[in-house]
Amino acid sequence: MTKWLLRSMTELSSRKWISRMTGRFAQSPASRRLIPRFARMYGISIEEAEKQLQDYSTLNEFFTRRLKPGARTIDTDPSALVSPVDALITGCGPIEQGTILNVKGQDYTIEELLNRSPRTENYKNGYYMVLYLSPTDYHRIHTPVTGSIVEREHVPGKVYPVNEFGLRHMRRVLSRNERLITYMRHAGAETAVVKVGAMNVSSIKYVLPLKEKMEKGEDLAYFEFGSTVVLLTEDDSFFPRPDLKTGLKVRMGEKLGTLAAQ
Repeated sequence: MTKWLLRSMTELSSRKWISRMTGRFAQSPASRRLIPRFARMYGISIEEAEKQLQDYSTLNEFFTRRLKPGARTIDTDPSALVSPVDALITGCGPIEQGTILNVKGQDYTIEELLNRSPRTENYKNGYYMVLYLSPTDYHRIHTPVTGSIVEREHVPGKVYPVNEFGLRHMRRVLSRNERLITYMRHAGAETAVVKVGAMNVSSIKYVLPLKEKMEKGEDLAYFEFGSTVVLLTEDDSFFPRPDLKTGLKVRMGEKLGTLAAQ
């Protein structure tokens, strides 16, 4: 009964207009007074922020803050694929015959996650990582590899929560929620960075100006409030580091594994 009630409440609160209302408030000057309370509530490391708290004019500006130079170390090994975000790994493993198995008890197909893109074929036996960003985390998304942007796609959808409850009890939220997909080609292979919207995420935005070639660790996009990134690698193009597993906390720029020599 409780699970049914929570699911029903989540369905009702997953409407885009509610997220838009939340977004409008977070972008208003009135939200500024909530910044210190928000930072304390979520234990945010304010000493890493580019500016002092009082210098942020809205809650949204603080939430999408940049970090001080040097706050994150980008692994410089040319063969390293790095985490694009600060996040908790909520799923990872080989993609089997086009299916991502058992993300919080649910399976996903690459076809539905990538909106039936013709590129789906290249990922059917690749590797996936689901990276969850809580409100505590730094919310900018960086490039996991050095390479060229070969395609960008916006997939409209719902804004269900992507936390523990949402992933476990809502039906396949990663492929039903709004998504912004970036495909990057690097040394003969390709990586897909799937940015998944969530409840109270008023938008997912690219950093402007858009670039066609990017260095590993460059500022790619950002979430306005918490969400998830699904990182996909093509067949036979990636070897995860030995300790990569669900439940591991990673930071942007940290090595997730090694890209195969092409």
